Amino acid sequence: MAALLQTRLTISYKDKTVLREVCLEINEGEVLGLVGHSGCGKSSLALAVLGLLGMKDGKVTGSIRWKGEELLTLKESAWLKLRGKEIAFVPQSPLSSLNPALRIETQLAEAWKLHQSGGKQECQKAILAALENVSLPAEKEFLRRYPSEISVGQAQRVLIAMAILHRPSLLIADEPTSALDAITQSEILDLFSHLNRKLGMSILYISHDLPSVASICDRIAIVNDGEIVECAPPQQIFFAPTHAFTRRLVAALPSMPQMPEKRRGASA
Repeated sequence: MAALLQTRLTISYKDKTVLREVCLEINEGEVLGLVGHSGCGKSSLALAVLGLLGMKDGKVTGSIRWKGEELLTLKESAWLKLRGKEIAFVPQSPLSSLNPALRIETQLAEAWKLHQSGGKQECQKAILAALENVSLPAEKEFLRRYPSEISVGQAQRVLIAMAILHRPSLLIADEPTSALDAITQSEILDLFSHLNRKLGMSILYISHDLPSVASICDRIAIVNDGEIVECAPPQQIFFAPTHAFTRRLVAALPSMPQMPEKRRGASA
């Protein structure tokens, strides 16, 4: 598999360094899990890859290579063409991430127009296809609703639909199930697996929840004390971890998670 994304990052806020020389590689069609405790820098890494860390007064040094091109030297005009089209993002708070004053259709249309110049019919076709891909009603009645008129699970699916409108090569999902109940969590995880298989997009799945990561990821990277201490297929992470921190994480689980057969055989 060819590498889509390669990083070697150091991230800091004022005088505090949160990530040091973090080397990460995501291949085409791969689902990579990024796991660590709250505040370890997982979301900071996502913002850095999206070129948004400066909005949080963060500083990033090192390298981010996307399909062989260095991103840290890009101007904002180039980032605007890449962000949302080639690399898309799904945040963890669905209802707070949608504009409460705008209908669902309006928000999806605005996301589409950022990177497309087609007419209304072409926009509508893309929106309906995205809704179908995330198992939401591709109907006018649903599109005319406001965020307050849909469930949290539906709101998360709307955000995912928005993220895949342009069929990005990489989808970054930052704790996408943390605000959901157990049943909806399972449905969203199944949805990510479906999108990975159907659209062939790579996914960086960020979470503190090891069992959820095990269910969909080909490899899992473990973050501790500002570094990636281990990166391996789920089978190795759960049954033959090499780092002491990984062993503590696995030992804290009440039971071993179920891993789909195809993930068990995934190579490093």
